[in-house]
Amino acid sequence: MSVRLFAAASAALFALSGCAATSTAAAPGERYYVSVGDSYAAGYKPTGADGGGTSTDGFAYRVAEQTVAHGLPMRLANFGCSGVSTAQLRTEPGCAPTALAPGAPDYGGLSQARAAVEFVSENRGRVGLVTVVVGGNDVRPCLPIGAAPRPDAIDCVTASVERLRTDLAAVLAELRAAAGPDVPIVGVSYPDMLLGYWVTAGAPGRDVAAASVGVFRDLVNPVLRAEYAKVGAEFVDVTEAAQGYVPLTQTTSVPGYGTVPTAVAAACLYTYFCQYGDVHPTADGHRLIAEHVVRAAHIA
Repeated sequence: MSVRLFAAASAALFALSGCAATSTAAAPGERYYVSVGDSYAAGYKPTGADGGGTSTDGFAYRVAEQTVAHGLPMRLANFGCSGVSTAQLRTEPGCAPTALAPGAPDYGGLSQARAAVEFVSENRGRVGLVTVVVGGNDVRPCLPIGAAPRPDAIDCVTASVERLRTDLAAVLAELRAAAGPDVPIVGVSYPDMLLGYWVTAGAPGRDVAAASVGVFRDLVNPVLRAEYAKVGAEFVDVTEAAQGYVPLTQTTSVPGYGTVPTAVAAACLYTYFCQYGDVHPTADGHRLIAEHVVRAAHIA
């Protein structure tokens, strides 16, 4: 189904099925909440160290539920696609069916960004919120999970972030033009999952965990914040919300791990890294992101 026909077709489905608030069919008087991005947007949930898939446990589905709870009901149109970098989001046609968010529309041969922009444009005046989370897959090759640290990791991250900046700026400009000046756009960053190396990789892991703080705080998140600000978007620094900047000298006791830095304990709580070596949020992590998005969008 093309994006051009998506709203009409989903409305017909809604009339027949009475879908829940997280479906993509907006009822009369409701607006749309459009989710754009990578596996965080798509709600990826690991089922073990080597498996998983997208699910409605993701933060976008929680935000949609909160719009109803707070009397500003919006139907979720989730364009998220697991695994995409910012460049892929902008230019790569389609998304593998297994990587799509639950209930996602077919892109109709378009890139995710173009499909979302067309949807927003065609529903101008009925879109109440747009969220964007992307960039993690841009820098991930510089910080390989389970491998020895790259000696050029900082240079690699710096170069990747500059490429990310260009692609993100283009995507955000198109979304803002399609949505209009008054629609809230909220950009989302990531918890510092690499802090989990503190408890999974011994002494070398502690060095990696400590170095990761600067990567998020000084290299990645300032660029994301600046690009969202240029289009009048809010920015949720999830790294900070997930206690990723708490000094590593501040400690707490965690069953199974003993005394660890508070920031490390939070990484274990909000992501699956300590459990599976997986970078994705737990239920607590998605709940945390949703709470901050709702606040940033002035829904609550």
